[in-house]
Amino acid sequence: MTPIPVRNVWLLQLLASKLYRDGGVTLSGAELVDKDVIELVSTILADAAQHRLRNGLRVGFERHTADIRRVRGKIDLLGTARDQLLTRGRIRCTFDEVSFDTPTNRLVRSALIRATRFPDADPRCHHLADQFGAAGVSALKPDGRAVAALEHDRNASADLRMIAAAKLIHDLAVPNTQAGSLRTLSLNIDDHHLRRLFEAAALGAYTANLPTWDIKGGKHLRWDLSSTVDDDAALLPGMITDIILRPPGAPPIILDTKFTEILQPTQYHAGKFRSNYLYQIYAYVMSQQANPGFGPHTRGVLLHPVIGKAVNETVVIQGHPFRFATVDLHGTYREIIAGFLGAVEGL
Repeated sequence: MTPIPVRNVWLLQLLASKLYRDGGVTLSGAELVDKDVIELVSTILADAAQHRLRNGLRVGFERHTADIRRVRGKIDLLGTARDQLLTRGRIRCTFDEVSFDTPTNRLVRSALIRATRFPDADPRCHHLADQFGAAGVSALKPDGRAVAALEHDRNASADLRMIAAAKLIHDLAVPNTQAGSLRTLSLNIDDHHLRRLFEAAALGAYTANLPTWDIKGGKHLRWDLSSTVDDDAALLPGMITDIILRPPGAPPIILDTKFTEILQPTQYHAGKFRSNYLYQIYAYVMSQQANPGFGPHTRGVLLHPVIGKAVNETVVIQGHPFRFATVDLHGTYREIIAGFLGAVEGL
């Protein structure tokens, strides 16, 4: 495919983020998204960080062990006796101390520092990072497990928007000095990553913009088997859909994303839909006719990225509508969202 502009990679990362899915970016900010994703996300982060500083940073506790003159916390009897600390008027204790150097605060400070590497970032980021540092917060980003745990930390519930913005800043690709190329610090932008990113962006776009629809990603489908022999079933390939959309009062839609050109040149034609992809979505839809969760009117969509000319074609096969659609990754925020929605609306 034609290389995707860095700015539009940022758009996909924004759509794929928890910040966008959970409504952290409202439609009123659409004009700003069209202008610059970095400015939008860094402003959200700076606003949240500034609010947190004004209301006081949340504290945590750090476990310390020290030889001290007064009892504090839990006494380490074995260590005290082994090292004969009492003869020197000391006792070994393990105790907790209040600290601002929590995973949440470290994530935010490291994101503020990283944001300053983008030319269009909110200018407050540098000063806010210094303020976090002055409070004793280190610049070391927490590891992935600690960051993931923050989403389920009840004590961090008031800061989830700030955390989501900080995570997105860390995920955004940093452009280098060569026009159109990418240098990344926390991820590798390659075709495989872009394929997964396109799928996640589609899920985010549908979740945020179709609030009355039931939307799920990465669901397993079962084959409609007449045979019940386990060994036979074990030989069949698994079916995992990218996205399942259930509009209110309408049959469900099974949507599969592909990161290839939608039309494939053949010996006799300039371009045809790819047969292997058609067989795949056909199998997904037709295998669920007896499934009460889908039924005989399930619809299928193959969604591809495109640079330039859009495609949106629908065919009906054995009573099931199948749509072949594209999203122009050179478009603006509004155009990309319209492409995602146009692939499933009116099917």
